[in-house]
Amino acid sequence: MRDGWLRVGVGAGYSDDRIPPAVELIERGELDYIVCECLAERTIAREALDRARRPGRGYTPTMLERMEAILPPARKHGVRIVTNMGAAAPREAARAIIDAASGWGCPDTACAVVLGDDVTAIVNQMPGLALMENGEPLESILPRMGSANAYLGADVVAAGLATGAPVVITGRVADPSLFLGPLLHEFGWSYDDLPRLAAGTITGHLLECSGQLTGGCFADPGMKEVEDLAGLGYPFADVSADGRVVLGKAPGSGGRLDQATCTEQLLYEMHDPSAYITPDCVLDSSGVEFDELGKNSIEVRGMRARPRTDTYKVVVGYFDGYIGCGEVGFAGINALARARLGIEVVKERLARRGLTYSEMRCDIIGMNSLHGDDGRAKPEPYEVRLRIAARTDDKRAADAVGAEVRCLHMQGPASAGGGINFGPREILAVKSVLLPRHLVRTEIVLESGK
Repeated sequence: MRDGWLRVGVGAGYSDDRIPPAVELIERGELDYIVCECLAERTIAREALDRARRPGRGYTPTMLERMEAILPPARKHGVRIVTNMGAAAPREAARAIIDAASGWGCPDTACAVVLGDDVTAIVNQMPGLALMENGEPLESILPRMGSANAYLGADVVAAGLATGAPVVITGRVADPSLFLGPLLHEFGWSYDDLPRLAAGTITGHLLECSGQLTGGCFADPGMKEVEDLAGLGYPFADVSADGRVVLGKAPGSGGRLDQATCTEQLLYEMHDPSAYITPDCVLDSSGVEFDELGKNSIEVRGMRARPRTDTYKVVVGYFDGYIGCGEVGFAGINALARARLGIEVVKERLARRGLTYSEMRCDIIGMNSLHGDDGRAKPEPYEVRLRIAARTDDKRAADAVGAEVRCLHMQGPASAGGGINFGPREILAVKSVLLPRHLVRTEIVLESGK
């Protein structure tokens, strides 16, 4: 921390995010903290399934690869790491890091582990909770439930940092809260200080998607140019004790950080900009303004907040049958018509086998796979790829979808080959409930190699 300012950078915005920009930011960004945000709603359910099948696992699959790259330079430069890569098994994640750290030249590494987000046992004993998505009772999916995790807040991250450990490992913590945690710890902000909570929460929201803020999802040739997109750098935020926020990016890195990129990221996954509910506050970003202080230097102003709610959002992962999928390509004159004929052939063959599906999607990639069929005439493509996917509770029926698509290569309209049966895949679906905050018990455990 320098002159009352703390610098927090982002090292990942999802589990498979690029690693080199994080190393670059640690080496050249003069950071105090780096946050790796690597969980999506379905990934923690996936890791819970992995933990059940393989004891000792359940953390983010790319965790050790990422930590091997960032831990040594972070220790060298005095940068503390906060991450939710613990996923469904944060304690196992910490032990795995500690076991490997000596080989990375960091033998004295300790990890503060945040526990308590796994509320599966609590949810099992809470009849009457309503699913937020459709109002149906939680009991409608309880027999198929695989996991239930509460979105914890920044207070548990701050508690982990108070141990002095260079690494804090969490499970499900809300994305902005991972960034607010270091600010609570360093500045001693309280939950009564709503302007400061607003500053820290907007900081986390803007940073949480890594290169998305610096032009990653912004670039559009001829429309929105981004300098050296191949060398896209990750952003950081300088935050003062009184709640000023200035965004920047690694010196010399590619990308673009300005009012336009910040505005796009501000609206990302924010259903109501005036009432963005987090575990720490209800953020109002409707009055946010971005002032350009210089190239790649943006001050954020105008954020406000209301007090946090008395509930945690809980994401419930449950098993929802299987999906079968197959693809095959068509090329040359009349490729589109042959692909459409292929759809009808596959549907008829599945029906003649007596197989039924609750949902089926047939996409002709290059024509309707992203925006659907809007009925408007489009130029006839010279090549397309057919993809058929279907949902069912029958694993055998799911496998048949890809098998029949693949068979079009030899027993359907003339194709360009490349038939693939992706096989049956178990579906992990998610829905949400609200759980009274007082029912959730959190704990900080310090793991070390000593």
